[in-house]
Amino acid sequence: MTTPASSPRPTHPAAVAQPAARTRIKICGLTREQDVDAAVAAGADAIGFVLYAPSPRAVTPARAAELARRLPPFVTPVLLVVNESASNVIAASDLVAGATIQFHGDETPEDCLAATARGARPYLRAARIPLGDGAARFDLVKYAHDYSHAQAILLDAHVEGYGGGGKAFNWSLLPPSVSSHLVLSGGLTPANVTDGILQVRPRCTTLAVDVSSGVEATDPNSPDGKPLKGIKDAGKIQRFIAAVRAADAQLAKNPHEFLSAT
Repeated sequence: MTTPASSPRPTHPAAVAQPAARTRIKICGLTREQDVDAAVAAGADAIGFVLYAPSPRAVTPARAAELARRLPPFVTPVLLVVNESASNVIAASDLVAGATIQFHGDETPEDCLAATARGARPYLRAARIPLGDGAARFDLVKYAHDYSHAQAILLDAHVEGYGGGGKAFNWSLLPPSVSSHLVLSGGLTPANVTDGILQVRPRCTTLAVDVSSGVEATDPNSPDGKPLKGIKDAGKIQRFIAAVRAADAQLAKNPHEFLSAT
């Protein structure tokens, strides 16, 4: 049996990095100390705080700073903003040491640079991917090029208003190759995140995942089991992270199987 070294073959551009890569995990929309602690204990790499006042998960910059002080080294606080002024973004950033900014509104590339000292502070730019077949018409390659100063492009479903709506877009309609770091978001849960990683990670440079509603506690008074927005469930966080690690293990074992399927 020959090895890859003795019998090279063409692979997807991301193939070399994929087997050794670990999918990074962000838990977003946190509002309570116990949820920050639970996410960190489960192994989250980043914690997201929503600074968009109309959101039911919103916290003030001062509250985000208070919660972020609980984070140990190497766990990144992320501040989600929507169409906020550069001065307000800078002021919020000054309160939270080491924060990454997540632009989730209609911000232009120049808006993002103005609010991050020309990109000196790392930032993510959300791409709102249409639901259904519309995902195929979204030019993600151009979008990533336009926001080339972003640390990563965050893929979320395009829903009414701003912020996550707990909806998943059609991952299979994304371009087969995007020379960018991506963050998969939108409707992720412990049940579907493994499949999302297997479908999307071979298409990009590296992949991270971002979850909010998928790890929230269930309202006991809701007949439909609606989530308690901003209140996380420690057990769901643990199951979500376990599912991410399961996807990593599958890709490490046989990466070419998934590369050839995309």
